[in-house]
Amino acid sequence: MDLPGVPSSVLEALQGAARSLGIPRLALVGGAVRDQLLHQRCGRPWLGAPDLDWVVEGDAAALVAELVRQIGGERITGVQEHGAFGTVALQLDGIPLDLATAREEHYPAPAENPVVRAGSLHADLARRDFTINAMAFDLVAGELIDLHHGQEDLASGQLRFLHAGSVEDDPTRVIRAARYAARLGFQLADESLAQIHSTMAQWPWGWGQRDAALTAPPALATRLRMELERLLDREPWPQALDLLEQWQALPLLDPQLQSDPRRTQRLRWAQRLGLPLMPALLLGAVHPVALAQRLQIPGKQQQWLQQCGALGDWLEETPLPLQASPSVWSAAIEHQGWPPEAVALAVTLKPKHWKPLLRWWGRWRRIQAPQTARDLIAAGWQPGLAIGDELRRQRSAAQDRSR
Repeated sequence: MDLPGVPSSVLEALQGAARSLGIPRLALVGGAVRDQLLHQRCGRPWLGAPDLDWVVEGDAAALVAELVRQIGGERITGVQEHGAFGTVALQLDGIPLDLATAREEHYPAPAENPVVRAGSLHADLARRDFTINAMAFDLVAGELIDLHHGQEDLASGQLRFLHAGSVEDDPTRVIRAARYAARLGFQLADESLAQIHSTMAQWPWGWGQRDAALTAPPALATRLRMELERLLDREPWPQALDLLEQWQALPLLDPQLQSDPRRTQRLRWAQRLGLPLMPALLLGAVHPVALAQRLQIPGKQQQWLQQCGALGDWLEETPLPLQASPSVWSAAIEHQGWPPEAVALAVTLKPKHWKPLLRWWGRWRRIQAPQTARDLIAAGWQPGLAIGDELRRQRSAAQDRSR
């Protein structure tokens, strides 16, 4: 298999080290295989393979040591070994590689972290999420391995879960399905959609109605957050979120997100204002702060959500007239001590008074008094409270002139 941008010398070095150790299989797996087949056989543009993932039937660390012995340390940099199975990351001739010992897994209970042990390449491929991601190119034998008909699904543009229990084992695969379907323009296979519906109907998500600690394994919330972050950061998120809604899958996160007509508008505003998309998405939940805590999003973003809620309450209880001057709006907002990010989040909700909030965020808060305390003292003012009052007066006047 030719990989554009990857020198043949890299593949030859890996192949030579594997054969010297008698390793039966050393296989390129995952997205690189999928994308190369899409490029080669389906005419898709080649977008590059920033990470090359390899599965070794044997000791991955021993393979790296043999590689160093054969070609020398000059061509190999950044070696990092981690994990119980000796996963090794390195760069060979500047190309990032990840080598892992082949493993198999089983789920002790739905949605819990899997129990993993060393296994064969075939067992390792059976761990994958979709048929199109369960193919491998064995560098030792020089053959493509496709045990689950991934090539057929690539040709037909189908996204298909690997097993009948894929979603029950790991519900985060639903979010992954939306990511890939949006990125590749694939359709979810009928039986895979049925699997989502079946699991959603049976699984006690219930975060909006019951104690989350009783309804979802702790590991699930973390994995959901990680998949959601990838969706929002790397994928065409409007299409991916629309797919999750279409599949009736957003109750994975919160029941109210399934019916959230302002979602796309809110996230586009967040994008425009330079905010992370996660808190903007969670604003559509029944209890945004509680959901943020369950998903363990960054603490600063949890604070923004809490402050955004407080700001919304303030707007309801003590609204200023829309025609109030910039200085009056600025003084009121700044008196409450809300950070700019919380105000920007409130803007994404488009409340009645969103325009003054936006103007404060974008312009009014940045306006300073034309003079400084040093200027006033140089002009004869005595140090003291009067200087602060004068600087505030000048800043207010400057804000009002900016209207």
